[in-house]
Amino acid sequence: MFHIGRYFSKWSIFVASLLAVLTMNTATAAEGFDTKEKAIIPIAAFAASGEIEKLKVSLNEGLDAGLTINETKEVLGQLYAYAGFPRSLNALAAFMQVLEERKSNGIEDVVGPESSPLPTDKTSLEFGAENQTKLIGVEVKGPLFDFSPQIDEYLKSHLFGDIFARDVLTWKQREVATIATLSNIPGVNSQLAAHYSISMNNDVTVDELKEFITIIEKQVGEDVANNAQQVLDSVLNK
Repeated sequence: MFHIGRYFSKWSIFVASLLAVLTMNTATAAEGFDTKEKAIIPIAAFAASGEIEKLKVSLNEGLDAGLTINETKEVLGQLYAYAGFPRSLNALAAFMQVLEERKSNGIEDVVGPESSPLPTDKTSLEFGAENQTKLIGVEVKGPLFDFSPQIDEYLKSHLFGDIFARDVLTWKQREVATIATLSNIPGVNSQLAAHYSISMNNDVTVDELKEFITIIEKQVGEDVANNAQQVLDSVLNK
């Protein structure tokens, strides 16, 4: 059982208990991020930090790399759950500007599929609780959720029941976006550590996490990459 209190303390015991299984899971996964996954990383990182001009460059590069408009909107929309509405709204506004500029230059970007309809036979809370357990690999309970039942409901019904139910992005792509987001927000190393582990439960390999650090260093900066590396080392050394 994954205890949320440990999630927010140093590194969760959950990380240690899952690592053996996660290593087995990642051994058979495809090696190396694909072009879209690579493009998601700087987009999510710069959207999280609010560096709009750098974000615009990354958005252009992402579209050129094959991200659809809807996939990119999904990355920026999901961002609010981790970085807040202001960052998400500003990033979406920047994306609108990028699309207008590209259109004026004769570039017609692919819109891409919309999300499939969400399930109607379950509530968002019921469906979200199932998704959360599948995503993380264990049931999530703990003192924090006992202390604040509303945050438990928000996470289950909205983040996992509404956002993660949308199939515009894969869960792997969503976790890549999440670790990129968290890597560029100060003071959230506990969450970054947990999401490294969650990402490995959703087809991200150890080699891809090392590649992630390289991309962060090259595109976002050495200081951010050094911190992300230290957190990753703490997870892998458990």
